[in-house]
Amino acid sequence: MNYRHAFHAGNIGDVLKHATLARILTYLKEKPSAFRVIDTHGGLGLYDLTKGEAQRTGEWRQGIARVLDAQRPPQVEALLAPWLDVVASVNEGARKLERYPGSPLLARKLMREQDRLTVTEMHPLDAVKLAELFDGDYQTKAIELDGWNALRGFVPPKEKRGLIVVDPAFEETDEFEQLASGLYKAWRRFGTGVYMAWYPIKDRKLVKRFYDAMSVSGITRIMVAEHFAGRATADKPMMGSGLIMINAPWTLKGELETILPWLTTVLQQGRGAEWRVFDLTGETA
Repeated sequence: MNYRHAFHAGNIGDVLKHATLARILTYLKEKPSAFRVIDTHGGLGLYDLTKGEAQRTGEWRQGIARVLDAQRPPQVEALLAPWLDVVASVNEGARKLERYPGSPLLARKLMREQDRLTVTEMHPLDAVKLAELFDGDYQTKAIELDGWNALRGFVPPKEKRGLIVVDPAFEETDEFEQLASGLYKAWRRFGTGVYMAWYPIKDRKLVKRFYDAMSVSGITRIMVAEHFAGRATADKPMMGSGLIMINAPWTLKGELETILPWLTTVLQQGRGAEWRVFDLTGETA
């Protein structure tokens, strides 16, 4: 599967990823001490939905567009507000959805003055545009670099508090193996950091092997969130995705148990729409 971000901006996977990312950052800001966000596969940072790759695929129409068009219950509205406020800000208050913020821009807009962002992108053209987006921003470093090298080289951050976001392109057949290995090695160096890794779910057997590898890794606090708009199949477009999170905020499970049922109803595209949140390993696992 080729998951270059520009083709899939604002889709069902981004909805899960970015709603969760915003909740984690909201929690991290409750303490006054600074933190660093390290985004290893940053993409462009900001996507024009009216042209180019995003316009050709139109996946955002089944994702963020549905979320914005739906009536949101007050409790869901409050939890999604940090993310959706950023979406509104990049559209300059316009009623028409034209642009969508990727993970690094979402993180940057939710950070405080004392926090920092390091974002890397390997694709040369995307890396140039990413650097232009953050040009002159003293709180952000945008670097052209393989995300797996970033995961190896940038932890622990000097702030000793941080969120590491890993969102690979899944272009290679061994991407799940790289993800499991990369998360484990980073956790060994920065065991108190919060990690959030996104992945598509098309082949459940492949994902189960990934879960099995993570569950025996020795990492002691792993939580999983999955969302499906329809039945996942290996030979059809992506209908589901997941997040594997290490050291997730203690509030997050309950928040996702409020958000995900509503999202599943709003984003469903046929049979098989479902969600689940569970602990893969616990404190003493």
